[in-house]
Amino acid sequence: MPKLSATEVFLHEEAEVRNSTFGAYCEVGKGARVLNSSLGDYSYCEQYSDIANTTIGKFANIAAFTRIGPTDHPYRNASLHHFLYRSSYYWDDTEDDAAFFEARAARRTVIGHDTWIGHGAVIKPEVTIGNGAIVASGAVVTKDVPPYMIVAGVPSVPMRPRYPDGIAERMQALGWWDWDHARLRAALGDFRALEAEAFLEKYE
Repeated sequence: MPKLSATEVFLHEEAEVRNSTFGAYCEVGKGARVLNSSLGDYSYCEQYSDIANTTIGKFANIAAFTRIGPTDHPYRNASLHHFLYRSSYYWDDTEDDAAFFEARAARRTVIGHDTWIGHGAVIKPEVTIGNGAIVASGAVVTKDVPPYMIVAGVPSVPMRPRYPDGIAERMQALGWWDWDHARLRAALGDFRALEAEAFLEKYE
């Protein structure tokens, strides 16, 4: 396993990164693609994830073969093919449609802190996944997901909250994801041993 760094993102082989930024202790899996996105501290994506036009918080856990912020084709036009906007690929006397690419990049997906995006999940553009939420494997998320909610299905629907009433709000107020590296290390034993409510009682 790699030793992650506070200053350099760890890129596995065949990873592709363009126009993206990373916080401390980030990792991009084998063959993953990250385009026009940002990953907060401690966030990672596993192998063959495809992430575009997305703002990702801290401590996000993104499983393999996920697709986040997948780009759309211009389906209202006479054709939806690449030649409309990647025109330079086909003709020497024309340029690509810069306005189309700008509009596409502006449709941001947002992934909150301490989230878990399951294997093979798809999260559409302009969707927000709240802090602490879980997206089940294979889900297709087309609508915003509240904090600490578990969603599943195609299209995804809420299954149940991750915590009992009141715990999610207290966890967000605690905001442990903003603790510094030393404080996280000092609390590591409690992160491992205590369930959420007990952890809150100790650190609130």
